[in-house]
Amino acid sequence: MQNTAEDISNAAKGHKANLSNPNTSEASKAHSKEVLDSMPDQPFYGKEDQNASKNPNQVAGGLKATLNNDSIPESGKQKAQEKLDDM
Repeated sequence: MQNTAEDISNAAKGHKANLSNPNTSEASKAHSKEVLDSMPDQPFYGKEDQNASKNPNQVAGGLKATLNNDSIPESGKQKAQEKLDDM
């Protein structure tokens, strides 16, 4: 296995899935927890500031769409409104 960012991320996903799987042994879960605890707490790949590459007009449009979507709970609409106000 290579140690690319994607490989590390995939390994973390597998260990996280193992922890929540009721069909795996306690020894296996303990091993997965040890591996996850030894991994860094930072993201494995992606830009450090992902918001820097986002188009502000598209972000605003998405937030406005959230405000008008009836299937979004009121708490989600409030968060969208707060983000929109901060722009």
